Amino acid sequence: MDFRKFIFACAAVAFTAACTSVPGGNADREMDRFISGLMDRMTVEEKIGQLNLPTAGEITTGEARSSTDADRIRRGEIGGLFNIKGYEKIREIQRIAVEESRLGIPLLFGMDVVHGYETVFPIPLGLSCSWDMDAVEESARIAAAEASADGICWTYSPMVDISRDPRWGRIAEGSGEDPFLGSAIAAAMVRGYQGSDRESQLTEPGQMMACVKHFALYGASEAGRDYNTVDMSRQRMFNEYFEPYKAAVDAGAGSVMMSFNEVEGIPATANKWLMQDVLRDRWGFDGFVVSDYTGVMEMVAHGIGDMETVSLRAIEAGLDMDMVSEGLFKYVGKGIEEGKISMDVLDNACRRILEAKYRLGLFDDPYRFCRPEDVENLVFCDSHRAAARRIAAESFVLLKNENSVLPLRKGGTVAVIGPLADTRSNMAGTWSVAARLDSCVSVMDGLKECVGDKVRLLYAKGSNLIGDREYEERATMFGRTIPRDGRSDAQLLSEALATAARADVVVAVLGEASEMSGECSSRSDIGLPDVQRKLLKALVATGKPVVLVLFNGRPLTLCWEDENVPAILDVWFGGSETGHAVADVLFGDVNPCGKLTMSFPKNVGQIPVYYAHKNTGRPLDKGKWFQKFRSNYLDVDNDPLYPFGYGLSYTSFEYGDVVLSSAEMSSDGQVTASVEVRNTGSRKGKEIVQMYIRDMVASSTRPVRELKGFRKVELDAGESCTVEFPVDADLLGFYNHDLEKVVEPGEFRIFIGGSSTVSDYAVLTVK
Repeated sequence: MDFRKFIFACAAVAFTAACTSVPGGNADREMDRFISGLMDRMTVEEKIGQLNLPTAGEITTGEARSSTDADRIRRGEIGGLFNIKGYEKIREIQRIAVEESRLGIPLLFGMDVVHGYETVFPIPLGLSCSWDMDAVEESARIAAAEASADGICWTYSPMVDISRDPRWGRIAEGSGEDPFLGSAIAAAMVRGYQGSDRESQLTEPGQMMACVKHFALYGASEAGRDYNTVDMSRQRMFNEYFEPYKAAVDAGAGSVMMSFNEVEGIPATANKWLMQDVLRDRWGFDGFVVSDYTGVMEMVAHGIGDMETVSLRAIEAGLDMDMVSEGLFKYVGKGIEEGKISMDVLDNACRRILEAKYRLGLFDDPYRFCRPEDVENLVFCDSHRAAARRIAAESFVLLKNENSVLPLRKGGTVAVIGPLADTRSNMAGTWSVAARLDSCVSVMDGLKECVGDKVRLLYAKGSNLIGDREYEERATMFGRTIPRDGRSDAQLLSEALATAARADVVVAVLGEASEMSGECSSRSDIGLPDVQRKLLKALVATGKPVVLVLFNGRPLTLCWEDENVPAILDVWFGGSETGHAVADVLFGDVNPCGKLTMSFPKNVGQIPVYYAHKNTGRPLDKGKWFQKFRSNYLDVDNDPLYPFGYGLSYTSFEYGDVVLSSAEMSSDGQVTASVEVRNTGSRKGKEIVQMYIRDMVASSTRPVRELKGFRKVELDAGESCTVEFPVDADLLGFYNHDLEKVVEPGEFRIFIGGSSTVSDYAVLTVK
């Protein structure tokens, strides 16, 4: 038996033992025994190779066997590859690794499976507006089923960065402004990708390894500009920004990706306090840590050393895998020879990569993630598309519905106008790298299928996406082009007005293109683009009822729209089935129930505007706009246009008084807060009931309120139910100045209602 076959024979025995042993006991010992035996046979160069994560390079464009990367794989210089699509390519590359390298160590194959694989779900910000953890988990489970069948074993998701700045483009990839909701979503995503048993191996069909990103604080970049500097106190980190990362780690996430920004003056990719003190020592994370794309290399530009220096700083701080930069590959061996780092540092990093491969079952069957029969039966299948359609509709937020313009009746003539009405490629939204863009359902496609011959549909583009051609090119990258119309703005507008004149109602499909949000898509002006706003104003001026169907990857400034447009439905980017879901809601087959997970500012000068702010020593009195020598503006009030937790329905809900099972509680006790909710409208609907808590006096200042519970309930017209929330020490606690989690005695106010602006509360005294 040659050595490679010997290794796999050992692997099979170890893997079988692991899968039949008690998690955390014999299974871990078998894994340790297997990996220790393998590492005893590895050279220093082969260990370093496991830390190297280049792009696919020539393999995706050339013949796998003869490419330069293939030779490197044979020499054991690569631990994984990413963004290769297709099980046939991946299987061949894996074959080279396990059959033609000295030790036959399999590769990891990663991809940005952020909100779906070929079946695409709403962008994460939109998905979060469903407030439905079952739907969130289901979307990740379907994404994992499709991607893992097609060869991908590792996804760079979930992105759990909290952000309060809508100028930041990557806000589209996160879950909004709130750490409590963000934590619930982070855990649900990890469960969807990896399964609900955090201790189990990731070897069942449909499972893949999650990678929590970006650690840490990436969403707090200055000026909302991507990759920019972050600076905040540790107390704020623990109370507001760290919780979703921790929730994902607690759910068993197998890997963590470091962020581009600096933290306390040290880039995250070389920040030992983040990786070792917080992530491993405090939170007990036992997976591996990977840099973001060229994150190691970029520390040279940050100004903390040359390439050799930053590479050694990164691995010494706790980085295990280097994406693209190849700094660890080039300099770790030299660092060991010169005594700059110890062999233990390399061994620890290598072991963590090998453990991940072991947990994924790759040593037992390196081809387990290449399942052609599942690709045929699962990828973009009817049931997955049906789930995408249902979940997309649940994510839409009805922002305004004056005089019940919506839902539309299935009759008469509807004019569908706008540059986003007839584009399929933009429906998937940003970071949908595996999507079948041509198979996405446009708004026009969906409306036609929904109404058939019952409604006469008219269409006009109305305007280009943006007046500035060069800006439009930057905003429609990666195959998301909206062909620019050669006619003048006046000609396009004239056609739109003529079309509107023939209709009973106008559906204006406007907003951002998909690549106007996402990575490196920050905007300083977050209103509707110039020519689109001119079009909308002209449509409203016709006197026809106008429904604004809004596409966006971030909160926008919509003061004029809110004042003048009768109905506004925010559909974010709904994924593969966007058009069908939009039609379902517009025509009333689905009652919208989404609620905002990020506040919409009135203008960019209010940013950051978020509900869980703290009082100043001179707070503005409730109900006031301006008071001299108070914390306010001269030209606008302090309130957002649309607050966190806000969203309308085609029905209405009424809340009773907040009731506590006891008005007093010990610091280690628990009470129940409850409220009666009644559907006072004429049709069935879903309501997202939200509980907020305010700690009135504490040793450190506390926010004016914090989300601490939510439930989604469905009620028939006239039906009521009692919604209960447990309130315990964990919900009342916070990290004090010494970063200790404490519950301090005193008065707490418990608010329950339909948004963060709820005013009714009950008082709880903690002894």
